[in-house]
Amino acid sequence: MANDDSSPAASSRVAIIGAGPVGLAAAAHLYERGIDFVLLEAGAAIGAAVREWGHVRLFSPWEYNVDPAAERLLRTSGWAPPAPDSYPTGAELVSRYLEPLSRLPALAPRTLLNARVVGISRQGRDKMKSDAGRQTAPFRIRFESPEGEREIFARAVIDTAGTWRKPNPLGAEGLPARGERAQQSVIRYGIPDVLYAERSRYAGRRVLVAGSGHSAFNALVDLVTLAEQEPATAITWVVRRDNVGKVFGGGERDKLTARGALGSAVRRLLEAGRLELVLSFQAEAVERQANGVYVRSGDKVVGPIDELIVATGFRPDFSYLQELQLGLDNVVESTTALAPMIDPNLHSCGTVRPHGHAELAHPEAGFYIAGMKSYGRAPTFLMRTGYEQVRSIVAALAGDVEAANRVELVLPETGVCSLQREGDDEGGCCGVSVAAETPEPAIPAEEKNSGCCGGAPVSDEEACCKKDEDAKTAGDSGCGCGQNGPAKDTQSNAIVGCCG
Repeated sequence: MANDDSSPAASSRVAIIGAGPVGLAAAAHLYERGIDFVLLEAGAAIGAAVREWGHVRLFSPWEYNVDPAAERLLRTSGWAPPAPDSYPTGAELVSRYLEPLSRLPALAPRTLLNARVVGISRQGRDKMKSDAGRQTAPFRIRFESPEGEREIFARAVIDTAGTWRKPNPLGAEGLPARGERAQQSVIRYGIPDVLYAERSRYAGRRVLVAGSGHSAFNALVDLVTLAEQEPATAITWVVRRDNVGKVFGGGERDKLTARGALGSAVRRLLEAGRLELVLSFQAEAVERQANGVYVRSGDKVVGPIDELIVATGFRPDFSYLQELQLGLDNVVESTTALAPMIDPNLHSCGTVRPHGHAELAHPEAGFYIAGMKSYGRAPTFLMRTGYEQVRSIVAALAGDVEAANRVELVLPETGVCSLQREGDDEGGCCGVSVAAETPEPAIPAEEKNSGCCGGAPVSDEEACCKKDEDAKTAGDSGCGCGQNGPAKDTQSNAIVGCCG
């Protein structure tokens, strides 16, 4: 690896944490700009997290999953891009894109595998020291490797580590449910490969799925397929909400067709009686009895079950960033500038305005969090958003202010224009297939969509807002907010309202 030493003299480089899609994209942009870098990956192979959900087919096509700078670099090696309108699995994303990219001479010598970052600080300064030299002092990055504990220095850090390694617990209050830790042998977080690699664990078993985002949807669809082959397989689905009016997403209105189809497929399975659904289920305790495991929510009890799939999303890991001066929103856990744009307590309409270095900057100059981790606990991330983030960040590090401030991204609409709560996720791991739900504090109906298109619908659960409900009552097809994103002031390009 170039400049692989522990001296501050090597600190002209940029350190990237995480060799997933967004981390590798950051490396491609840095190489294109002629900026030295080192890429640190905790796993034994690039895309380690993606490999764990490799059986899942993405609901965004290839055209949204390849970074432009990475593509330019790959084409110099004779790489043939996949068909832009086809949908890869996670494994195909790795084998057809991430692995060829990581093997290029531009990236391979600068990549360290089995390098788990355990701490980052400023040279000679802890978090409390804010002297004049702090902002120019190099970052000291400490990581564990097969050779032991090592350190490198860098002038800037881009953290693209994602959130996959830190799943949300089953407990509805953000804490593990009572007994959840003790029953880990029957609990699987995320999206298990129930049809192949983990088939024996679930075939013919009583399975409970918790969660209402796309992670849960993928697990439910696969479990129903398994039940067709193994009839003794029984499936129960629990969600925290008290109705399923919005849980299935935008359906045909979603411009990411496969994402809309996934929600529609689960709706059909439920209507056909292939799933048992329990609403208003705020998991409090997991208990083992002689005939199986039971999960409790107040006076509701689900069980006995044999296996529990917890698909309640993920949260960021800040443990190794304790000595940096971060500017995090105290609710969303993104930067304070980004939080109002993505906060599911406030955010209406499925799209998020493209953003870059300005919104992602922290008080610690030269430090950025990009990719899924940049969204904190918010669930609306798409992979292409991460590519735009690192393009802007790298331009800023290169001193190209005009390019850093320029928006080069148009996101697909979701077909959903409503307050997103309790797992109405539009993204997740790498922004494409894995839900990233947040803990679900109760929101009174009168507060939902307050200020957006007249607020929440009164009686029509299929309406996305009061304005939409009124239009349909009057005989119109609707207000159109399922097709339109936020209205913009054409002079300032600022979002001034929702639902068009």
